[in-house]
Amino acid sequence: MLPLPKKYFVTAASSEGETSLTAFDGALLRAGVGNTNLLKVSSILPPDCEFDPDLTIPSGSLLPIAYGYITSSEPGDIISAAVAVGIKRNSFGVIMEFSGKCSKKEAEQRVTRMVEEAFEMRGLELQEVKVASTEHVVEHIGCAFAAVPLWY
Repeated sequence: MLPLPKKYFVTAASSEGETSLTAFDGALLRAGVGNTNLLKVSSILPPDCEFDPDLTIPSGSLLPIAYGYITSSEPGDIISAAVAVGIKRNSFGVIMEFSGKCSKKEAEQRVTRMVEEAFEMRGLELQEVKVASTEHVVEHIGCAFAAVPLWY
C-alpha cells in the first residue's frame, strides 16, 4: 500500500517555448515542480493533508500531482489554467482542474463551481476553497499550467 500524502500546495504558471513540450516544461519550472517526475492523480485530497505554500519538493522525486494545462501555437490566443481544492476539515477534500481558451477569471469561476458541484454530489459541507490560476497571451507557443502537488 502506498502512503497517504501529508502536505500539499496550489500552484500555477505560464511559459513560452520553441515547442509545446518546452513551453510545458517552462511552466512546470515556474510553478516549482519542473525538476520532478509527475505522477498524475485524480481529484481527492487525503484526509488531514496540510496546506504548505512553502513546500519544496526534492529534485528527481516521483510527485503525485493533480493538474490541468493547455498549450497553443496561435499568437494572440488567451489561454488559462486553474485548480481548486475544496476542503472540509477532518475529512478528505476534492481537487478540480480546468484549462481552456478563456480569461483567468473565467477559469477560476469554472473550477470553483466544479468543486462546489463535487461537494454537493458527495453530500459534504464545503468549508474552504483554495485556488491557483494563470493566464497567458501566446506569443509563439505558450502553455498555461495549474496544479496541486501532494507530498509526504
